[in-house]
Amino acid sequence: MGEFSFPYFYNYPPYFTLQPMKDTRDKQIQLWKELILKYCKHHKLFLIDLEEEFALFENTSIQRKLTFEAREQFLSALIADGRAEWLDKNHRKCLILWRRIEDWADSLLNFVRENGIELMTLEEIISGDETYGTELAGLDRGVLVRAVKILEQRGKAAMFKGSSTDDDGVKFSPN
Repeated sequence: MGEFSFPYFYNYPPYFTLQPMKDTRDKQIQLWKELILKYCKHHKLFLIDLEEEFALFENTSIQRKLTFEAREQFLSALIADGRAEWLDKNHRKCLILWRRIEDWADSLLNFVRENGIELMTLEEIISGDETYGTELAGLDRGVLVRAVKILEQRGKAAMFKGSSTDDDGVKFSPN
């Protein structure tokens, strides 16, 4: 996976404080949105819980940390862009969509077609040998289910219930 490279502004203390001037704040929000998406993609993270510490939001080398208000504002901006979703009504848990659900659906369909796969459990897609080392490995289950539903709407897959949630699966259409 390699080490994550932080952008220049991450070491600039004012970017850890919400800026009062609209133009400056807009630029700050844009930079943080891009950073959050890149960081989560690099680390394959899908969930940010504002009640818990999140390494990205604190730079110990400059002794700066984002306030709760700033974190919430940056995540809300991602939500406005369709790149994140609140998972609770109190806006504490946020699903980060560093790839759009439609893109995950396309990736899944390409993967099964390239590998001649017609049937897989959701668990096999998330953590099976077939997907090890691919972008599908470690995929958030909720994101996966939503991607499969898109494929169902396109007539490319059908989800089925197993005897347990580990056995829930997907049958892919050959064409």
